[in-house]
Amino acid sequence: MSSTAPLSTPAIASKSAAAIDRAKAAGRAALVAYLPAGYPDVQATIDAGIAMARNGADLIEIGIPYSDPVMDGPVIQAATVEALAKGFRVASVFDVVAGITAATHAAVLVMTYWNPVMRMGVDEFARRLAEAGGAGLITPDLIPDEAAEWFAASDKYGLDRVFLVAPSSTPERVAMTVAASRGFIYAVSIMGVTGARDSVSSAAESVVAAAHNAGAERVCVGLGVSRPEHVREIAAYADGVIVGTALVAALRDGGVPAVAALTRELSSGFAPAAGE
Repeated sequence: MSSTAPLSTPAIASKSAAAIDRAKAAGRAALVAYLPAGYPDVQATIDAGIAMARNGADLIEIGIPYSDPVMDGPVIQAATVEALAKGFRVASVFDVVAGITAATHAAVLVMTYWNPVMRMGVDEFARRLAEAGGAGLITPDLIPDEAAEWFAASDKYGLDRVFLVAPSSTPERVAMTVAASRGFIYAVSIMGVTGARDSVSSAAESVVAAAHNAGAERVCVGLGVSRPEHVREIAAYADGVIVGTALVAALRDGGVPAVAALTRELSSGFAPAAGE
């Protein structure tokens, strides 16, 4: 089974790894900021992505709206439903990626369930993502055991492949996931769906430790991160902090200026607290 999960090819330069390493060289964890493509429209997503990159985000994660999400909470679901209702098409995600990469130095990844990639064709999707300047894919519902076609396409086009580990992942599964990934490992901090929460799950640190112990050089934590104090807490043990729902809500309530302001506020979580 593990034979379908080859070790990452050293010759391929990872844009995600480079972005995380730049943050690490500056003495901090990386900030990974998420928005769904096409919300409230394609140009607004591009503008918001640029604003996030210019206000402290090191990596931008663009989600493809999907009619049957398994991981998204109510805020992101509502945004994707709106994007789909306005006629968003999968091919438009490449316009979003190209628009952000043309104006910033952030690494831009696409987060997507696997069905839209299969429908377009894995090689075709990978080619277009690479041409748009994208760094790679985050694939919540694709496991290394079933990713042979994605391994081939990501190697062919020099793309990162980010798989997920969770509190329920066995040591064997974590090891397989680490071997299959390139760029970073996405550590899910809770068993559940996305959404802003008052506190970060205590399981997050152990999930990160398990991935590091399995050989992962870079592990980013997502699900439930919404405040600077969350960023600060996670940055103590993870290589990157992923924020989604809070940014989507900011875009919904205050447009691009609100997204810029929240990104600045979240990035302040990397600064030492008063008295330190």
